[in-house]
Amino acid sequence: MAELGSDSGAVALVSALRELGVDLAFGLPGVHNLPVWEAAAAAGIRLIGVRHEQAGAYAADGYARATGRLGGAVVTTGPGAANTLGATGEAMASGAPVLVLATDIPSTLRRPGVYRGVLHETRDQAAMFAPVTKTATTSTAASDLYGDVLRAGRTALRAPTGPVYLGVPTDLLTAAGQPGPGAPEGQQEPAEPDLAAALALVERARRPLLWVGGGALRADAGAEVALLAERLAAPVLTTYNGRGVLPPDHPFLVPGPAHVPAIGSLWDEADLVVAIGSDFDGMTTQNWRMPAPPALLAINVDAGDAAKNYRPDHVLVADAKDVTGRLAAAVAPRDGGEVTARIDGLRAEVAALVREEEPQAAQLLDVLNRLVPADATVLADMCIAGYWVAGFHRVPGPRRLAYPMGWGTLGYAFPAALGAAAAGLGRAVAVVGDGGFLFACGELATAVQEQLPLTVVLVEDGGYGMLRFDQVQAGVPTRGVDLATPDFAALAAAFGVPAERVDGFGDAFEAALAKSLDTAGPHLVAVHAALTPPLSTSPRWYRPR
Repeated sequence: MAELGSDSGAVALVSALRELGVDLAFGLPGVHNLPVWEAAAAAGIRLIGVRHEQAGAYAADGYARATGRLGGAVVTTGPGAANTLGATGEAMASGAPVLVLATDIPSTLRRPGVYRGVLHETRDQAAMFAPVTKTATTSTAASDLYGDVLRAGRTALRAPTGPVYLGVPTDLLTAAGQPGPGAPEGQQEPAEPDLAAALALVERARRPLLWVGGGALRADAGAEVALLAERLAAPVLTTYNGRGVLPPDHPFLVPGPAHVPAIGSLWDEADLVVAIGSDFDGMTTQNWRMPAPPALLAINVDAGDAAKNYRPDHVLVADAKDVTGRLAAAVAPRDGGEVTARIDGLRAEVAALVREEEPQAAQLLDVLNRLVPADATVLADMCIAGYWVAGFHRVPGPRRLAYPMGWGTLGYAFPAALGAAAAGLGRAVAVVGDGGFLFACGELATAVQEQLPLTVVLVEDGGYGMLRFDQVQAGVPTRGVDLATPDFAALAAAFGVPAERVDGFGDAFEAALAKSLDTAGPHLVAVHAALTPPLSTSPRWYRPR
């Protein structure tokens, strides 16, 4: 590879990343993207090399969710880019600001619409990403790279946040070209929201409920949500992506998901739902089996997103932090004693329900709640233990829980935890199953190489436990779900990761987790246990079809 000039496309690309505040990204080198690695090193950007491109995009997602900053994934052409699609789709569905930078075949060898057989060629690489990104574009000149990268990164970070794809023909990285203008794309300022109409809805309501989603969390609207709840005397029900927007002991925070009948009754009784930063996804609403509320006020940066599943009576199209604060300031205070007393009762009722439903899950949650530091990021996978954590773990604050309840991608938590751990905010704790962990177990090498502060809690039940439950419930044979699995402690040790194996979530697990959390680098705790899934999983939804 020729030495890079100071005016090369790769240098311009990396300069734009620096302008976007990116000092850490994830990726996998390939023959087409090596100049990016060289330019990044020269610019002081830490590029963490993963063992599979999908893990790189997941790590960028985990970093973005933990920090609120732009997550970067740098991958190579064709199959390298395609390997990120599952992770990019999860970032899109969950609103994670991720920039996928993928090289493409040299522009000099491209013939539009013709597959010539160039190394790693696809007919239209950007088109693969169009359904799972906010924008998917390809640079056409080295002089455009600086502006293209800035535009892509700012698009990813602009609310509603989400992933963006930028393709870079590999010859542009070494080509010379003065950087062009880097001004962001213009956007129309939203109209001033009609607070009067919103206040009219609020003032008529006698049993209001706040339904708070990931948009509120990403807008850092926790204090404003708390004030509105306190002044309205309204319970606060959070979606999976909204968990942590209020501290776990806030008197108006409902202690669990709407899939618990006693909690779902709050929705049924409400005469007004105020939805803040939520699109009412199917998994949270039991595929919209929850009846439309008598009145719905939506706060959302995207009017279409606010209205696509339940029709609102009024939409405040605005930043959740700003308009929620303004609405709270305009609301006359109400007495909330009766509501907080009911929520206190719900806390005891939900705790008892978890113990009755699955005592092992109650043990797991108790240990996590007591031992995991408040600055740690917990990442729950699509596994039974992860379902319990996602629904019932006491999340200490914003961005301290990540869960793939967008696409629901199995195998998310461990590679995403690489990004959360690399962010330098605290330890990452990935709660995974044995089936999903094997999707990316090679990333143990990444964790060791980078000495990431990462604890893996791996629950072994011999396969895909949730799918096994589905088959047993249906009265059909278990097919494809009972897996041959390795000795996970030995596997981790082979990579140089300290590990322990315990049975169940009792004293031995507590001691092993405490030791793991006190470890400087990566550590794995393998737990032999089979759990029953919680009420939040679709086979157990209580709403009638």
